[in-house]
Amino acid sequence: MSIRITQIKRIVQVFTLTSLLAFPGVLLAKHQAATPNPAVQDDETAKPVKPKKEKRGSLIIAPIPIHSPAIGSGMILGLGYVFKLNRSDEASPMSRVGVVGAFTNNGTHGGGLGGHLYFAENKYQTRFAVAKGRVNYDFFGIGRVPSASGVSVRIKQSGTIFFGEFMRNFGKNIFVGPRFQYRKINATTDGIVPPGGFIIPAIDLRSTTTALGFRVLHDSTAGSFYPRNGSIFSFTADFFAKALGSNRTYQTYKAYYNGYRSLGDKQILAYRVMGCSVSDNTPFFDLCLYGTSSDLRGYTGGEFQDRRMFATQVEYRRELKYRLGVVGFAGVGGVAPSLGKFRLDTLLPAAGLGLRFNVDKKNHINYRVDLGFGRSGHTLSMSVTEAF
Repeated sequence: MSIRITQIKRIVQVFTLTSLLAFPGVLLAKHQAATPNPAVQDDETAKPVKPKKEKRGSLIIAPIPIHSPAIGSGMILGLGYVFKLNRSDEASPMSRVGVVGAFTNNGTHGGGLGGHLYFAENKYQTRFAVAKGRVNYDFFGIGRVPSASGVSVRIKQSGTIFFGEFMRNFGKNIFVGPRFQYRKINATTDGIVPPGGFIIPAIDLRSTTTALGFRVLHDSTAGSFYPRNGSIFSFTADFFAKALGSNRTYQTYKAYYNGYRSLGDKQILAYRVMGCSVSDNTPFFDLCLYGTSSDLRGYTGGEFQDRRMFATQVEYRRELKYRLGVVGFAGVGGVAPSLGKFRLDTLLPAAGLGLRFNVDKKNHINYRVDLGFGRSGHTLSMSVTEAF
């Protein structure tokens, strides 16, 4: 699980944009939707037992170990709550809020809070996150060729991040709405830059990035943590501009499609296609980054990045007894400076296996451990909810 500056955001996105965290063995997943007990009387004079009040949601306490060649070894600590904003609202999916902190032995540390809320009979939804931290990682430059040896530079980055998004349902599960993000980032290299290594541009040593954008979302899965059927399509566009306070003016675009097909009561076939494109003036920390957001597991984040990226993958999911499950996944993708520069000999395939442990039966929230193998090595990733 490797990290660069965009993964300071991922420390919070574990809760807000993806899901919640958990860890088996130390995990406390408290179901708070108990069925009321019927009133009983031992005899004619005994007082009736009052039925238990139905509670709103589930609490998840989650420590997750980290081990990465990029950021060292450490721990992510999280506390999340999955609940209904309005108990009588049967149309809205479950909302979630959480706080998270992380640290490793190479000096990386950070923390934040965030949430994803649904309300008004699924007419509106909003996501928000605020985080602050420091990440020390190896940066391999831009446009590394997979067959060539990588030249990495140790970079130290610290920053503060705020993100907010608000969307309205326009019918047929299509949501559209604005988004805003603000980041204040400092970056330095740690030691002497080797020959051929990346040199941070002066404009990015101390930078502020502010963007207005929008998102279009179609979700026919009803917001489930474990979709069995349906699909999700998402398109986001963010416009960073000096007029908003940014050091640079540039744009980023990302899109993905997730599909889910039930193969029986305990088997699911899931597949995903995603793409990323950024403008020429994009700073190095906002490039399309391969190996994060589970696109694809098997690659160290920050090892391959450029202005264009795509990734495809398919995953077979099988539920077993005793809350256990297994998955198998495979896919291929690549990065390039432009659409016309993608080549077959630079594609980045990946495959792997994973284990699942159901930590919340009511919402079917799984703790996952995935071992992925890529062209340049392997990764071990742990989190809560499925990869996509």
